[in-house]
Amino acid sequence: MDITHLEQELELLRKATRTLAAGFATLPPYVEAFDGARIGAVLDETARRLRDSYPFHHPLYAGQMLQPPHPVARLACALAQRINPNNHALEGGPASSALEKEAVAALARMIGWDTHLGHLCGGGTLANLEALWVASRLHPGRRVLASSQAHYTHQRLSALLGVPFTAVEVDAEARLDPAALERELAVGDVGTVVVTLGTTALGAVDPLPEVLALARRHGVRVHVDAAYGGYFRLAAAAAPRVAAALAAIAGADSCVIDPHKHGLQPYGCGCVLFRDPAVARFYRHDSPYTYFSSDELHLGEISLECSRPGAVAVALWATQRLLPLEPAGEFAAGLDASLAAARALYARLRAEPRFLTVLEPQFDVVAWAPAATQASEVARRSRQLFAAAARQGLHLSVAELPASLLARRWTGVSFDTQRVACLRACLIKPAHLEWLDVLWERLLEASWEERSSSEP
Repeated sequence: MDITHLEQELELLRKATRTLAAGFATLPPYVEAFDGARIGAVLDETARRLRDSYPFHHPLYAGQMLQPPHPVARLACALAQRINPNNHALEGGPASSALEKEAVAALARMIGWDTHLGHLCGGGTLANLEALWVASRLHPGRRVLASSQAHYTHQRLSALLGVPFTAVEVDAEARLDPAALERELAVGDVGTVVVTLGTTALGAVDPLPEVLALARRHGVRVHVDAAYGGYFRLAAAAAPRVAAALAAIAGADSCVIDPHKHGLQPYGCGCVLFRDPAVARFYRHDSPYTYFSSDELHLGEISLECSRPGAVAVALWATQRLLPLEPAGEFAAGLDASLAAARALYARLRAEPRFLTVLEPQFDVVAWAPAATQASEVARRSRQLFAAAARQGLHLSVAELPASLLARRWTGVSFDTQRVACLRACLIKPAHLEWLDVLWERLLEASWEERSSSEP
């Protein structure tokens, strides 16, 4: 773990804490109990327990969609936790509520909405729940459609809401198939289509422009799950088809983005956005003890959650203040670096006969597997290589992919199983581009180890 700037961070936090404390200088003196010796002992024990973790913060970790928060995010979050605001009502967090509204408005502008309704929530699952809940109020009892590669929570959330759900076939690029979608829409009982811009397994991008055209013709609502890919709206290096899909978010009805992924935020920080502010009518409720300090909009009046950490909003606002959401800015350059890293890794994998590749990366997710003649052997060797890479200090993940998708590419493989375990790397950290040679070297070392153990 890099602690090079630790003292500088602590000094910045000290100064900011003094500035914060000065705002409450007129209060009568109050000193909270502080037992430094006991707290220090527990903190040391805590730190030792936390060492039993994968190195999520390091570029050698490329498994799940994890990256460390930006220093300004973690410092701003720690600063706000000194007063622990609650962004349910303005009386619980007047300053942090204002910062949340500003931060969310910046996200809305990023996807092309000057007017919107939205707020932060615990993550993509809760954000998608709110979007589907609003959709179910607008189209009660009507089906929700999403691709078979969409996040599993859409089916589960639909069940929670009592709404029928159908998984739609994908095309050769693991995208929602417009022809299959049109067949489902022709039935006449669909209320909402979920479009995924960055599937969890492969980073696939559904064809949003085509889906919007079909949905409008059938009077169907379109919700965009851009929890992973939404920030790439700013990336200059996005492929033309991907850029077109991201630009088309402006025509959707609702959208989810996760700042705790590419937005450099600590968990949990998701965001749900609605293009039409009038959907606020579905949130209206009465509370006998909140919303009394102001006639302004309280964020709890447009959220299914009640208590929500104001410190999360403060961290996001501070990050966007330092790194504005601009197409040619410093933040966008980090996205382009992740894209470049994924494309470079894919090119190396594709050129290496010992590996089978899956899809050319649309964002920064890359999937591949060790070459073998049978799918079950591919899966077995993938799991072995996963373990061998970890022994080399390179942390990847395993994704099980449908044989129907892989068979279109792996023509030399006999498919004796319906799903095949493959390796997956998520190069979400901009530093992955600089570390690519190291990652590749360790992957090759792990591959030699895996091959040696597989040979009779």
